[in-house]
Amino acid sequence: MAAAGSIPGIVLDGGDMFAVINATLWTSLRVGGLLMVAPLFGTRTVPRRVKGMLALALAFAMSPLAGPPPPLPGVDPLTVLTVAREVLIGVGMGFVLRLAFEAGALAGEFVAQGTGLSFAVMADPLRGTNAGVVGQWFYLCFALIFLSMNGHLMIVELLADSWKAVPLQSNWAPTPEALRAIADFGGQMFLVGIQIALPVVLAMLVINLAFGVMSRAAPSLNPIQLGLPASVLVGLLLMGTLTGQLLGPLRANLEAAFELSTGWLG
Repeated sequence: MAAAGSIPGIVLDGGDMFAVINATLWTSLRVGGLLMVAPLFGTRTVPRRVKGMLALALAFAMSPLAGPPPPLPGVDPLTVLTVAREVLIGVGMGFVLRLAFEAGALAGEFVAQGTGLSFAVMADPLRGTNAGVVGQWFYLCFALIFLSMNGHLMIVELLADSWKAVPLQSNWAPTPEALRAIADFGGQMFLVGIQIALPVVLAMLVINLAFGVMSRAAPSLNPIQLGLPASVLVGLLLMGTLTGQLLGPLRANLEAAFELSTGWLG
């Protein structure tokens, strides 16, 4: 008989332990698919072991929200299709969020071409490719704003909402309309990138036209020697001003991305 005031212990037999492991593994498929391509978490700067540990920890904590997991009868076509569906859902949600971030990198490329900084290229550790320095600057600004908006907590909420829409034991399959919505959001990424970079690009166009007229009026002046430093200086000043105005477009873009991430599952 337990003593008065003592806390009874939790006893798990072998069947309960296998049930917990089964639920965690099934839940980790969707979580791992999202973390594999999600912005910030899916970059090469995060080690694979950290991604795996984070996926298992989130899967263990959120397994009660995913509904009862399928049994483990062995390797059969239904099990393979269910695994592919869970990974596809996670990758789809992470891909939509990644598109929202790539709008910043695209805006940086447009600004770099207008300011004459397109030659400044270096290795981008976040995306694992060689990219322009200006594009990396905008990408980092998007990342800092995303974290300041508690975007990491919004991703956890997104996972919880996805299991409400599509539990583990469901017959969900992607529809052509859902896939078309993701493709349309990719076009929205280009639109947002152009809208962000348009003020700087237009201002640099006016400056370049002014130096073009000056070179025609005074042929002895070297437009390259005068225009390039002025373009770079004015471009840096405009970029500093534009950085303070990124919160509005990024918030609207992220809200649309999170809405689409669960909307295409409905």
